[in-house]
Amino acid sequence: MGSRIRTAQKQARELGRLRTGYSIPSDDPKKRARPVKSTTWVLSSHAEHYVTAAAEAWGGEVERWQPQGNGAPQFRVITKAEQLDAILPPGDPLSQANEMWNKGGCARRCDGQTEQISRHPCLCLAEHGPEWHLLRQDLRTKDKVCAPTSRLNVVLPDMPDVGVWRVETHSFYAANELAGTVDMVLSGTGGKGLVPVTLRIEPRTRVAGGKTKHFPVVVVEIRGVTTRQALTGPLPTAVALDPTGARGVAAIEAPRPDYVALAEGALTSDDVRDTWRQAAAAGHVHPKGTDQLSKDLMAIAARKDEEAAALRAPDPGPEPDEDGAYPAEVVEDEQPSGNWPAVAQAGSGARA
Repeated sequence: MGSRIRTAQKQARELGRLRTGYSIPSDDPKKRARPVKSTTWVLSSHAEHYVTAAAEAWGGEVERWQPQGNGAPQFRVITKAEQLDAILPPGDPLSQANEMWNKGGCARRCDGQTEQISRHPCLCLAEHGPEWHLLRQDLRTKDKVCAPTSRLNVVLPDMPDVGVWRVETHSFYAANELAGTVDMVLSGTGGKGLVPVTLRIEPRTRVAGGKTKHFPVVVVEIRGVTTRQALTGPLPTAVALDPTGARGVAAIEAPRPDYVALAEGALTSDDVRDTWRQAAAAGHVHPKGTDQLSKDLMAIAARKDEEAAALRAPDPGPEPDEDGAYPAEVVEDEQPSGNWPAVAQAGSGARA
């Protein structure tokens, strides 16, 4: 691999957006377009062939689409899929903030404590009190407070080109759940490797203040592997791309050799070191030997060396008993004829 600019932020190119709603233009040019919540995924992109591929994979009709504001024309498809197979890329794929936008761009971006643009404490809290987020449930006050904004980058493995698709949601519930799921995965993988997931639009119902509200929530689920497998460490790329296929299942379910038992049955410490190299090649030990398996194998190798040294030590000969008498000397018969001494001599040089 060639060199890199160390201070540059490395990120995959954004190919398009995954949305949970769309807008219907109003017949009155003075009125804003009417937003519609979708029960299926909506994909949009500047590249028509990306959207065409999505329509072929998940259904729907490709159409030209003009985003609200002064954005460049794009292409869009309202698919028939309630869930999509995706992959979480390496690093931290989730970005979150409480945001308020207007015609001039982002007016507020807050982490819940400090508003990042003005560097003042949370403005919504100061203006509307601790229950400020409830104002977003009322259309009359919705634009007066920030929206919990979550942006999740995912890879769609069956789509053309290399890059990420951005899922953006302003759901209060999705903000909490996405952060919990992604942070749990990152705690196990350290942000290394790919993680197969399913993106799902889940309908929810909330009853409060005598009113029933129906709303969709973006849900991220681990796909094709168990929680134990996902949190053990980075998955092999083949497993992440095809977790339910033959290669993926074989890579996950293949039992790990009992390296300790192999080391105990080894003849010499060199054989034990070969066992460690085998475990290292399979990714079961730390290269620096700081893991428990490496420590166990090193202890066995040291014991093998001690046993070999004891066998090489000279025989001190007979010692007298408590009465000062030596044991009777046993005189062996003369050596048998043939090549036995040669065989024994050759065997004595073998590794212990």
